Amino acid sequence: MKTQARVVVIGGGAMGVSLLYHLSKGGWTDVVLVERQELTAGSTWHAAGLCTHFAHNATIMEMRAESVRLYRDVLPAETGLSTGFHASGALRITRSPDRMDEFRHVQGLGKFLGYTFNILSPAELKAIYPLCIADGIIGAIHEPDDGHVDPTLATNAMASAARARGAEIYRHTKVLAIDRTAGGEWRIRTDKGEILAEHVVNAAGTWCREIGTMMGLDLPVVPMLHQYVVTDTVPEIAARQSGGQAELPIIRDPEESWYLRQERDGFIIGPYEKAASPWAIDGVPPAFGMELLPPDLERVEHILALAMDRVPALAHAGIKTVVNGPITFTPDANPLIGPAFSLPNAWLLTGSSMGVMEGGGAGSFLADWIMSGEPPRDALAIDSRRFGNYADRAYRLDKAVECFGLQFGIHYPFEERDAGRPRRVTPLVETQSEAGAVFGCAYGWERPNFFAADQSAEIALTFRRPAWLDAVEGECLAVRDGVGLVDLSAFSKFEITGPDALPFLDSLGANRAPRRDGRIGLTHALTPKGGVASEFTVTRLATDHFYLTSAAAAERHDEDLLRHRARAGFDVEITNRTEQLGILGLMGPHSREVLSGCTETDLGDPSFPWLSAQTLEIAGLEIRALRVSYAGELGWELHAPLGELDRVHSALSVAGKPFDLRPFGAYALNAMRLEKACRAWGMDLTTERTPLEAGLDALVQAKDRDFIGKEAMLTRAASGKAWHMALFEVATDGEVLPFYAHSLIQDGRPVGIVTSGTYAPRTSKTLALAYLKPEAESGDLSIEILGRAFPVRQLSEVPYDPGNVRLRGRSLEPAPVVAL
Repeated sequence: MKTQARVVVIGGGAMGVSLLYHLSKGGWTDVVLVERQELTAGSTWHAAGLCTHFAHNATIMEMRAESVRLYRDVLPAETGLSTGFHASGALRITRSPDRMDEFRHVQGLGKFLGYTFNILSPAELKAIYPLCIADGIIGAIHEPDDGHVDPTLATNAMASAARARGAEIYRHTKVLAIDRTAGGEWRIRTDKGEILAEHVVNAAGTWCREIGTMMGLDLPVVPMLHQYVVTDTVPEIAARQSGGQAELPIIRDPEESWYLRQERDGFIIGPYEKAASPWAIDGVPPAFGMELLPPDLERVEHILALAMDRVPALAHAGIKTVVNGPITFTPDANPLIGPAFSLPNAWLLTGSSMGVMEGGGAGSFLADWIMSGEPPRDALAIDSRRFGNYADRAYRLDKAVECFGLQFGIHYPFEERDAGRPRRVTPLVETQSEAGAVFGCAYGWERPNFFAADQSAEIALTFRRPAWLDAVEGECLAVRDGVGLVDLSAFSKFEITGPDALPFLDSLGANRAPRRDGRIGLTHALTPKGGVASEFTVTRLATDHFYLTSAAAAERHDEDLLRHRARAGFDVEITNRTEQLGILGLMGPHSREVLSGCTETDLGDPSFPWLSAQTLEIAGLEIRALRVSYAGELGWELHAPLGELDRVHSALSVAGKPFDLRPFGAYALNAMRLEKACRAWGMDLTTERTPLEAGLDALVQAKDRDFIGKEAMLTRAASGKAWHMALFEVATDGEVLPFYAHSLIQDGRPVGIVTSGTYAPRTSKTLALAYLKPEAESGDLSIEILGRAFPVRQLSEVPYDPGNVRLRGRSLEPAPVVAL
C-alpha cells in the first residue's frame, strides 16, 4: 500500500471509480482509491442502471449525456470490456398539460445542447411501445439516445482503465480517520496503514456522512429506501424476442410515479412512493455492505397496480426478485460535487440519487475541476457548497423525504417547495406575512417573492403566464411612481479588514477597488479561464476596511473564494456578517423624502452622491446606508443589525405613509433589473462566460493590473470565438413568457440561450437576456418557448431610463409607458 499520493478517493462506487478513471486519463496517475469492501458496494451494485439525458439544467443534462457516451462508446473501445449498455431509448408519458409544457421546455434545452427529444402523440407512443395502453394519455416525450447499463460491468471497466494508467485501488480497506498535517497535506488513516495526500475526495455514497464527519463536515444527505421488482419471464416479451424485435424502450409514468424497463425476457418495475422511507439517518450500521433490506411491497403495491393497468403484460409476470436498498438524497436531489466548504484541497463527489446515471459524467466533471482549478461548466446546481449551516438534521430529513416523493414531480419555473421551512428568518417575517407576503427561500432565508391579497389563487404553479404577475406589476408601478421597500437581508455579507485590505480588493477581480473612502464599486472575481466566479458589491469604508455583499446563494462559495485568495500572502481578516446584518432597500422617486423623515443626515446629491456610502442614525441605531438601487430608481440600501431590523422598518413605514410606501418582493426587483439590463450572478453571470462576453466592459479595468483570469479573458475576446450577451424584446402572445433556458433560433439552428426573462411592467415589454454564439449573424431571430417560436428584437439600449436620470435622482416625474 502506498504511503503518499496526489489524490485519495474514498469510495468505490460508480462515481468514485469514474473520478479515478478521469484523473488518470488526465495525466494525474499518482492517485489511489480506497474501498471498505468490494467495488460497487453500496448503492451502485443494486442500481437499475437507467441512463437518461432528461434534465432541467444544462450542466446536469451534459453530465448525464457524458455518462451515456462513456458507457456506450468510450469504455468498450478503450478497454475491450463490455459495460452492458443497452441503447433502448426511453419514454415519458403524461395525462397532464403542465407536464407536456415541461417536456417541451426540456426538449428546447436539449435542442440548444444538441440532444434529441421527440414529442409524441398518443398514436406515436403506441407505435413505439405497443404493450402500452394509451387511454387518457395526451402525449409523451421520446429520448432515443437513452438506455441502461450494467452498473458492475461499467464500474469495473473504469477501474481496469484507471489501473492501466497507474492508478491504484485498495479494496477491503476501511478508513478510520482523516486529518491534516502541519504542512497542509491530508492524512488518511486506514486499517492497512496511512496515506498522505495533496487532495482527498469523499465519494463514499451511502457512507458519505461518516466520512464527512471525519473530515469535519456535516453533509446534508439522507439514505432513502428504494424498491424495484425484477419479474420472471413475460410471455409478450419472450414473443417479441423470438420475433427478432428490438428491446422495448424504458417507459416512465411520472404522474403515477413508476419506471419500467425490459430485463432480458422480463421487466424491472421501479415505483417511487409519496410516503418515502428514510433509513440510517444518524449513521449506517457498521456491518452493512452489499446487503439488501427485506422487501416491503405493501408500501408500493398501489403503484405496481397502476403500472399493470398501463402495461397489462406486466400483470402476467411472476416476481423473481425484490430489490430494496438505500440511495442517497440531498435537499434538492442533485449531487454534491466540488470543493468541501472551508477545507483546502478537500472535495465531495457524493449525494447522488442517480449515481450510475450521473457517475460517468460526474467523475469527469470533478476531475476537470481538481486538475484545472475551476469547473468545466456552470456548477451552481451541483456545487457542494450550495447549502449552509441551516441544513441541519431536521432539514435534510424533511427535504429528502420531499424529494423522494417528488422524484417524478414537475419542475416548474419559480417553484418553491415547502418542506424544511422556515430556517432563516428576519424579524420582519410576521409583518410581511400580515401584508400578504408570499415567501420564497434563498439559501435558507425566507424572503417575500411578492405581496398579494389572494395568495391561494396567485401561487398556482405554471409554465405559462403566472397569476402573480398582476401583483408584481402593481409593485413595479408603485416603485416607479412613488416609493417601495424590499427586504434584501438574504444577501451574503463580508467585512475585509487589515493592512492589506486595499491591495487584496484591488487584486480580487476585473475591476479596481474604490479609490476613496465611502465609495462603492462592483467587481467580478474570475476563474483561471476568465469566467465569472463571483460578483461583489465593494464598499470602501477605510483604506483597511471594506464591506462586500454578494448573492444569497453564494455565501459559502464566496467565503471560500475570499479565504482562498487571501492565502496568496495578504494580511487581511475576513468576517462573514451574513447572519448579523439585515438589509432593507428603499427605492423610488420619493425614497429621499421618506429617508429624510427618519434621519438628520443631508441626503442631497452633493452630500450623498450616487454610489457612495455613509453611516446614518435611524430609530436610535447606526445604519450603514449605501446609495445603490438594483431597481434602476433613486434609492438606498440600509444595512442594520439583523435583530433590530424591525425598528428600522417601523421608522421607514411611518415616514413613508404620506408617500404611500409599498412593500415589494424579489419578483418585482427581478423585472425592474431586467429593464435596466442588470446581469444577475448565477443566472446571467456564470463561470462559462467572461465579463466581456456578458457586456460588462465598463467594469473591466485590465490595464496595468494583474488578476486571476485576466489573460484568458482577453485572449477569448480576441479569438473570434467569444459569445456576447444582449437584451431582447420578445413579441409573445402574453400567455407564454420567457423565464430561462430557451433557445434563440436563426435559420433553423440554435444560436443562443436565454439566461433570464420576464414581463417588465414599467415598460410594458417582455424582456429576455441571452447569450449569442459567435456564429449568430445580424438578421431575424426567434425564441422558442414551450415549442413555439416568437420573434425577438435586440435592443440597442436599455428600455428604461437609459440615461440613468431617475437612478441618479434627477427627476421626480413618472417614466412614460413605452408601447410595444
